[in-house]
Amino acid sequence: MSALTYTPVTAQILEALRAIVGEANMTTAQAEIDLRARDQGHHDAHAAEVVVWPVTAQQVADILRMANEVRIPVTPWGVGTGLEGNAIPLRGGILLSLERMNQIIDVHVDDFQVTVQPGIPHEDLNAQLARYGLFFPPDPGANATIGGMLANNAAGIRTVKYGATRDNVLKMQVALADGRLITVGSRSIKQSSGYDLLHLFVGSEGTLGVITEATLKLVPVPQYMIAAIAGFPTVEAAIETVVAVRGSGIDVAALEFIDVTNTRALNEAGADIEPNPTLLMEVHSAHEGNMQADITILREICEEMGAITFRATDDHAERKKLWHARHVAYETLVRNHPGQRIFIMDVAVPISAYPELIASSREIIDAHGITGYMKGHAGDGNIHVELPFGDAATFTQVKAVNAAIVRKALELGGTATGEHGVGIGKAAFMREEHGEALDVMRLLKHSLDPNGILNPGKVLPPQA
Repeated sequence: MSALTYTPVTAQILEALRAIVGEANMTTAQAEIDLRARDQGHHDAHAAEVVVWPVTAQQVADILRMANEVRIPVTPWGVGTGLEGNAIPLRGGILLSLERMNQIIDVHVDDFQVTVQPGIPHEDLNAQLARYGLFFPPDPGANATIGGMLANNAAGIRTVKYGATRDNVLKMQVALADGRLITVGSRSIKQSSGYDLLHLFVGSEGTLGVITEATLKLVPVPQYMIAAIAGFPTVEAAIETVVAVRGSGIDVAALEFIDVTNTRALNEAGADIEPNPTLLMEVHSAHEGNMQADITILREICEEMGAITFRATDDHAERKKLWHARHVAYETLVRNHPGQRIFIMDVAVPISAYPELIASSREIIDAHGITGYMKGHAGDGNIHVELPFGDAATFTQVKAVNAAIVRKALELGGTATGEHGVGIGKAAFMREEHGEALDVMRLLKHSLDPNGILNPGKVLPPQA
C-alpha cells in the first residue's frame, strides 16, 4: 500500500474513536465538518469524515496510533485562523480539533513561564496572565490558539521586539504518528543538550507530530506604552524610514507599514489616520523617561525622512482602538469587496532589502492591472499583500502576482513566507527556496511519519 493511499473512516473506525474520546467528543454532523473544512484564506474547502475533540494528551496519542495502524489521515485544527490552508483536511479522514484542550496547566511566576494545553487562544491566555502582571508577547492579530501559533511559528506586530512564537517557547510535549508521547526542550532558559527537536516541531504545521502541551516564555506587562502614527508623502519615504528607525537603536515594540488603500480600511474600522503611506509604531518601557526619549527620537527621524504628519499617544483607549483597527482591517477589506475572495500572501526579506521589495511588489501588481493592498510588519521585513478576485481570469492574474512577489523575495535573500506558513499555497516554492535541503525535510518527514498520515498535502510539494 502506498503512503499516499488512505483508508476511509468506517463504522468500525468510528467505534474505535468513540472508545478513545467518548460519544460527546466526536461527530459526523455535516455542520460541524463544514465549519472546519476551510480556514480564513482563499483556498477551497475540503471536508473531513469525522471531527474528534480529544481532551488529554493520551487521547491524542491513542488517536494517532490507531490512525497510523490503518492509514487514516489526521489533520490537527486549532480555530481555523490560518491563511495558507495549513489546517484544511485535504485528504478527508480525521479532523483532530484541539479546541477543548484549552487549560492553563501551571503558571511559573518566578520563572516568567506558563505551561498550557494547545487549544487555549492567545488572547484568552493573556487575559488570565494579566493578574500576574505577565503576558505572552507574540500577537498574530487573530485570536489563534497557542498550538496553532506553535505549529505555524506565528509572529505578528510585536515580533520586532519580542520575536516570533519560535523564540518564546522552551518546552513541548508532542504526540508522534506512532502514538508515542515525547518531551522536547526544557524549562531551563539555556539548553545545549542533544539535537534541537523543540524547534524542529515548531513551524512544522502538524506534519511531524501534534503538540499537546507547551511551556512558554513570558514577559512583564510594560508599565509605559506609547503608540505613534507617521504619515509620509510617498511609499518610498515611509519605507526608507523603517530602515532608519531600525538602525537608530530604538527598541521599538511594533513598526508597521500601511499603504494608502489600507489606511482607508483602518479608518472604517475606527482609526483616525490621514490617507497617506503610514507607519504605525509603539514603544514599551519600564521607565517613562526612557520611553519619552525614544518617542522624541522617533519623531525626529520621521520628520527628517519627510513625514508630513506625526502623532503620538499614551492614552490606553486610543492605543487599543488603533491596534484593534489594524487587526480587523482584513475583515473590513472583505466587506468592501462583496462577492469576491481575498488572496492574502506574505513574504519576508532582510530589512535592508525591504524598500526594494515594496517598490517591486507595487510594480508587479500594477503591471498585472489588478487591485492590490499592502501592509506588513515592516520592522522585521515582512509584507502582506491582499489581492481581491471575483472571477477565474482575475484569479489567474492574482496567482501570477503571488509567484512574482515570492520570487522577488527569494532573489533578495528572503523567504516565501514570513509567518503564514507553507500550508498548501507556498509548497510550490519550497524547492526554489531550499534546494537540496528539501530532500532532507522529506527524510525527516518519512522517519517520523512513514505512512504519511499527519496533515498530508502540506509543506512538502508532491514528488514528480
